[in-house]
Amino acid sequence: MKPSEIIVLGSNGQLGKELVKIYPEARAVDKTELDLTDYKATAAFNWSDTKVIINAAAYTNVDGAESSQGRVDAWKINATAVANLAKIAISHKIILVHISTDYVFDGQNQNHREDEPLSPLSVYGQSKAAGDIAASMASQHYIIRTSWVVGEGKNFVKTIVGLANNGISPTVVTDQIGRPTFTETIVEAIDFLLRENAPFGTYNLSNEGNPVSWADLARKTFELAGFKNTKVLDISTKAYYNERQNVAPRPLNSLLDLSKIESLGYKPMDWELSLNRYLRTEYTS
Repeated sequence: MKPSEIIVLGSNGQLGKELVKIYPEARAVDKTELDLTDYKATAAFNWSDTKVIINAAAYTNVDGAESSQGRVDAWKINATAVANLAKIAISHKIILVHISTDYVFDGQNQNHREDEPLSPLSVYGQSKAAGDIAASMASQHYIIRTSWVVGEGKNFVKTIVGLANNGISPTVVTDQIGRPTFTETIVEAIDFLLRENAPFGTYNLSNEGNPVSWADLARKTFELAGFKNTKVLDISTKAYYNERQNVAPRPLNSLLDLSKIESLGYKPMDWELSLNRYLRTEYTS
């Protein structure tokens, strides 16, 4: 497989931008060039010489998906578009790499395995679960299930740093547990699976390290970024929901079991090390 035989979809998103860095010769495609929700347009697209499709396109506004229009958009992008890509992958004998999420689970288990039954709580989670099912129909597929993604673009860490820069002490939930996944880690894992010709299927992926709450992730971000005087105010998920409207339900436990991909020889970097490197890269000139 040559980089020129890879197509990156959703190339302007957090993950897409990171993929373009590692695969500069790949064909980068965004929604202005191709509407993946339109099967006729997708089928008419030039897939010749393509060996791998990496689908980084997604609707990720978790709360927005609870609105009437958001529900439609989430299902179109996260489910219908993936079904269209699965058909293309089958007909053209292309490997489909699709990015999933911990939100396909309800968070009741302490450590989510790849074979755990899907149990999404939110519209976003439901649409992503449907996309997983669609992607799995392609005979050659990798479904990469991630959590708490951080990269170049809008994300939790950037939001937290922005608040600190404005002198705001944020209120953050303390009973939702997981580990962040940096886009650099996702790209490394995808490249590893493709290079090693790993068995097709679903792989959990986050950074390694101790489980952490959103509140403690915010504290660690402030510590590493040098905001010593900015405090994080704890709040429970229940109290957070009671204070706000139109908030989508989220899993309390997002911890992903990494033993499957690690058994093949890929071990992600500890999230604290990745966070430190991310902050230095993003905020140090």
